[in-house]
Amino acid sequence: MSKLIFITGASSGIGQALAWRFYQAGYSLALVARRTEAIQAWANTRELEAHRYRIYTADVAVVDSIVLAGQMCLQTQGVPDVVIASAGFSTGMDTAERDDLDVMARTFATNNLGMAASFHPFIAAMVQRGSGALVGIASVHGIRGMPGHGAYCASKAGVISYCESLRGELRTAGVKVVTICPGYIDTPLTQNNSYSMPFLMPPEHFANAAYAAIADGASYRVIPWQMGVVAKLLRMLPNAVFDKVFAGRPRKPRSQAN
Repeated sequence: MSKLIFITGASSGIGQALAWRFYQAGYSLALVARRTEAIQAWANTRELEAHRYRIYTADVAVVDSIVLAGQMCLQTQGVPDVVIASAGFSTGMDTAERDDLDVMARTFATNNLGMAASFHPFIAAMVQRGSGALVGIASVHGIRGMPGHGAYCASKAGVISYCESLRGELRTAGVKVVTICPGYIDTPLTQNNSYSMPFLMPPEHFANAAYAAIADGASYRVIPWQMGVVAKLLRMLPNAVFDKVFAGRPRKPRSQAN
């Protein structure tokens, strides 16, 4: 019997690349997104075997929606071996703009609460089985805050801390918690960026590295590794130096400007 992976945000970008990588490794897929027609079109293009995947419609920003998708997966496909909370929302914000407070709320609802809600249906079953992996997709932007990107940076810092907390809670239960911090990956989330993106990586290459990290049982991995070095150096910079280095850096476009 093949292993099973449950992936949110599977309609594009990182989520879709991860789905293909795990499928190639022999996993069956539980694919979750709001735009299920996009997943179905991708599955048809890739000629996935019908018995090896199921598609679930859910909005991770709505707790009951994603929890129901997880419960349906348990009923129809069983307990996953791996759950990847890949769905994410990224846009610039300006705290001086009232509408952008709603942008921040949506960012946290998707990237933070949505992640916890994606994991929730499976934790008790994984603990009872004594195995499984819960994978949170964070970001190097969670390591230091970038101008104009406050909501996203704060949300990804939250992902890092949340996964660390959850890892401690499940440490003796046999369930691994893996934090993956992508650098710049060539997906729809980055293609409107007006600033330089060092070590920009194709999503397929990211998926290969993430698969290896999960298979190795890593607790934390920055991909690509070069961005891990950059992030550590940035974290070490005194605030005055950091602020000077990033003064005048182009801001992430606001959603209203896209």
